[in-house]
Amino acid sequence: MNGLQRFEHRLEQLISGVFARAFRSAVQPVEIAAALQRECDNNAQILSRDRRLVPNDFHVELSDVDLERLRDYDSALQKDLADQLQDHAEQQGYVFPGPVSIALEAADDLTTGRFRIRSRALAQVTDNDQRTRARAASAFLEVNGTRHPLRPPGLVVGRGTEADLRINDPGVSRRHVEFTVEGETVHVVDLGSTNGMAVDGAKTTRARLRDGSTVKIGHTEMTVRLERGGDV
Repeated sequence: MNGLQRFEHRLEQLISGVFARAFRSAVQPVEIAAALQRECDNNAQILSRDRRLVPNDFHVELSDVDLERLRDYDSALQKDLADQLQDHAEQQGYVFPGPVSIALEAADDLTTGRFRIRSRALAQVTDNDQRTRARAASAFLEVNGTRHPLRPPGLVVGRGTEADLRINDPGVSRRHVEFTVEGETVHVVDLGSTNGMAVDGAKTTRARLRDGSTVKIGHTEMTVRLERGGDV
């Protein structure tokens, strides 16, 4: 019995005969599981001989009818989909940059029985900055749905444990960039990283940042937010 067969068997056990009746003419959960596997296969990026990076954040878009039919089994289905995807990743030597997240969403342009998947590699972010946080910050970094204060003198971002803000992205060096805060000015400086950085889409080694500026390192994009607007 292969992974998809085991997955379908678990679901049948979970919701018994209701499963077959509810989904006879709609999207089958096993179809979603197979599509998630293909999404990983089609977007795998080589890290080394035995390791490939794949997306870990998935949005499954369905018609309103299909979504409503799946709603009663939502949490159990998402857990089983994630478990099945983890099994597939282990078999293929895939690496997720962070926890696997699968969301089911409605799409107005889809008819019953049709669905699509959007995915992205979303690196896990860990804040290692142990300095005092008594002083209120007026600048922040938004990274993969998390928000981190930028206070003087700044912080180092990288993949290593010594970085103030750690990003589990294989394209990020151990100490990749440093954000510096001096008075009302914020700069970002490349620390001699392997893959460099891009600020607002342009490759550079140093830049002054404004509200909404984006800094991309590896596969991860960070956005600068200034509470007072303009330059910090």
